[in-house]
Amino acid sequence: MDEPDSIELPIDGVLDLHTFQPRDVKGLVRDYLDACRERKILQVRIIHGKGTGSLRRTVHSILGQLPEVASFQLAGEGRGEWGATIVELKPAGTPFPSKTGKMGCT
Repeated sequence: MDEPDSIELPIDGVLDLHTFQPRDVKGLVRDYLDACRERKILQVRIIHGKGTGSLRRTVHSILGQLPEVASFQLAGEGRGEWGATIVELKPAGTPFPSKTGKMGCT
């Protein structure tokens, strides 16, 4: 079976999920955040759209499990409001606390 062609994403701190299949979101979000941390981009905006909220809930669930995520919240006015999430990342090399010390918001 042929593998689909890779899509080259710009690593600029904005990830728009509109063009991706829901099944690809988990790996995509993880990989994108890793690439941002490598480039010292510590604030990332993930655009998930407003819709039914299903993709937003999926993204927030993923973010809540990643130790490299310091915090996340819905974007404010002018940045996508509830159609986007702002993620604050820990710098590369930062030790991760235990899961009980995890911060986040839904």
